[in-house]
Amino acid sequence: MTPKIRIHLADDHQVLIDGLSNLLQTVSNFEVVGTSLDGTTVYDDVMKDKADILILDISMPKKDGIEVLKEFYEKEMPCKAIILSSYDDLKIIKEVMKLSAKGYLLKNCAGENIIEAVEAVYQEQEYFSDSVREKIFNTFRDNPKLNQNAIIENPILSPREVEIIILIALEYSGTEISKKLFISSHTVETHRKNIMKKLNIKSTIGLVKYALKNNLINP
Repeated sequence: MTPKIRIHLADDHQVLIDGLSNLLQTVSNFEVVGTSLDGTTVYDDVMKDKADILILDISMPKKDGIEVLKEFYEKEMPCKAIILSSYDDLKIIKEVMKLSAKGYLLKNCAGENIIEAVEAVYQEQEYFSDSVREKIFNTFRDNPKLNQNAIIENPILSPREVEIIILIALEYSGTEISKKLFISSHTVETHRKNIMKKLNIKSTIGLVKYALKNNLINP
């Protein structure tokens, strides 16, 4: 029997919680195991419920979603977090990525994407709605600020691999990377596979998160 995906919902609007709960529980292997209306209770609620997935609003009373995520990051991350927000502010998006959020959805498209997001994140994938992904990549590509010291001092990747991870994170194609670094497309692909294996990362958005968390690209 397939185990159910245990989901906890944290939002200060009961109407939204009720709507999401009803939608999520139309999927046979989803189970909404708990809810929180107040940011100060989310960590304890999730630990008690043993949730696999936390769907977290940014605008929570008393303790906002960023602070809640920091608490999870600093103590223990017992579940995977998907941020649900009305805001597509790049500063907020970058902050939650650094704090290991696995997904970011805007509320105006949550009904269309939430089921797909839960399934993807549960399977160790990243899920960011299209408009959020576009904002992330456009900003980096238009104005990349590279941290040269972090590039040189990276403990896992070689300087060449760091160059490539940054260019992949900026959504350069293999051909574009090969021309920019004066290496063959085959070499680029070999580096890409090695990077993914070393970091256990499976997506481009995961590479962006790694670049942000390790200060390879300055926010």
